[in-house]
Amino acid sequence: MAYEQFIFETGTVPTRDNLHDFFNGLCWIRFPETKNKLNQLQAAEIARAGVSPLRGPVRDALTVFDENAAFLMAPQALWDALIEKDWHKLFIDLRPLWAQARLVLFGHALLEKLVYPRKPITAHVYKAQPAIHSMAALDAWVAQDLSAEKLAGKPFAPLPVLGVPGWWPDNENFSFYDDSVVFRPRKIP
Repeated sequence: MAYEQFIFETGTVPTRDNLHDFFNGLCWIRFPETKNKLNQLQAAEIARAGVSPLRGPVRDALTVFDENAAFLMAPQALWDALIEKDWHKLFIDLRPLWAQARLVLFGHALLEKLVYPRKPITAHVYKAQPAIHSMAALDAWVAQDLSAEKLAGKPFAPLPVLGVPGWWPDNENFSFYDDSVVFRPRKIP
């Protein structure tokens, strides 16, 4: 039985004695509505298409979200610079705006990676409404906002999380952002 289907049918989350499952459990406690919605969407996709080596765009997006998402509540200018991958603008020119932003980590694999932080760790950022002021309200909003159709469109933006002002002392020196391996330019189609 698929892992997601087991959770859906039993209402329990299998765990092993490791950080990955520990952080997953914490995410279930902190974001119960969002985790439940992800599980419902996974179960619906399994019911629709079955389990195969290729999961399809919705199940792939659900997995990316569950493992690596972060929620960004920020002024529109920050979001626009993030979408454009204009790292200089995002992290240097608009640096004062980060005081008005809130980045909340959700993905349990993302949390696990940050136990041993390194510059290239990148979250898949999901845009949340800026006016959300509590974790419970964020959980309810994300759960309501998620849909298979929306996730199929991959509504994420990559964000190297240690570039966020105040998250890593090395980013106080702006040459931190000159690393094109981590802060990759936007691909022009």
